[in-house]
Amino acid sequence: MNGTGTDAGTDSGFGWGLVILGLIIAGIGLIWVFAPNFPRLGRLPGDIVIEGKSSRFYFPVVTCLLISVVLSLVMWLIRTVMK
Repeated sequence: MNGTGTDAGTDSGFGWGLVILGLIIAGIGLIWVFAPNFPRLGRLPGDIVIEGKSSRFYFPVVTCLLISVVLSLVMWLIRTVMK
């Protein structure tokens, strides 16, 4: 115990969560640098694009699904590490 009455070991979950988040961001950065031809978000196969003479409709279905899955996994990892 420290002088404030809280155990210093209880904050380690938050620290590990930040480490994992940092590693994920670093991984995304490495992919961005070393794989420039990797499909960018918003231009993935399965995204809907309808072009007319003077208009364009775009709905990134696959991009939305991919972002949802990645964010769900990140949140699950953070919750698991913080326990």
